[in-house]
Amino acid sequence: MGLGVSLSLGTGLAAVGFTGFLSISAMLPSAEAALGEPLGPGPDQVLIADVAEAPAADPVPIQDPFGQNPLYANGELGEVTCKPPKMDTGDPKSVEVFVHAIADCLDAAWAAYFAEAGIPFTSPNRIYWYAEGHSPCGPFPTQGTAAFYCQANQGLYLGVEDIVAASAGSEEAEAYTFLLSHEYGHHVQGQSRILAEFHALRANADEETADELTRRNELQADCLGGVFIGAAGESLGYGESERTNILDSVGRRSDHAGTSTHGSVENGRLWTAHGMDRVDPAACNTWEAREELVR
Repeated sequence: MGLGVSLSLGTGLAAVGFTGFLSISAMLPSAEAALGEPLGPGPDQVLIADVAEAPAADPVPIQDPFGQNPLYANGELGEVTCKPPKMDTGDPKSVEVFVHAIADCLDAAWAAYFAEAGIPFTSPNRIYWYAEGHSPCGPFPTQGTAAFYCQANQGLYLGVEDIVAASAGSEEAEAYTFLLSHEYGHHVQGQSRILAEFHALRANADEETADELTRRNELQADCLGGVFIGAAGESLGYGESERTNILDSVGRRSDHAGTSTHGSVENGRLWTAHGMDRVDPAACNTWEAREELVR
């Protein structure tokens, strides 16, 4: 399980002061400074996982992060068993416990998948905030961002109270589950070197191309989030109504008037549903998809 930091630190939920949170966060190991974009003009996400730690495999060299990535050659994620506790959105501590449970499940599911694919994997650092702070990728919270992934310290950042406020107090657990699974999708991209390649390309691109690359990046995270939901949905008790709620939530966080970085409502829903149905990261290669599918 990844390092959990909020007003909690480590594998348990023992409370610590916010000053301690900031100092611990500053000491986290730094990778290349690449930021996974927040999930659109609204809140972000939460999830869970449970898998035994697989033996380490020899790393597979990644020659083509977008096209022939080993992540795409390993087949379906496999069934995931997740049993998070009930969540009371009016109780921040209940929300945090739920988020930790979903993050546990995500850690285990993706760690096992990467081990089978022969790709080194470390779980993200968890930073759950209740007050303003600063990450290597900038301050938090910012307008429209209740959760984000920061590649610089492999940090999964989530505002425990902010995600509820940004979701208009929604009591639908599946919306928060997908919210986290999307951000965790950016960590999957980071661990497979896709995120580093994306940032390298975007750094030298004109504005129009940079926006298209960002849309492809965000839509892939939608799809990878859907892969997890598809693998864990039965144990989570998610049926057609929960699927509808997830797709509606994706639509609210897609591009609307004045933005062009997360994909249209139709394409956000399309890639999320595709991930849920196929349960295979290979189905999430937005980088080679036709242009009309990533608008």
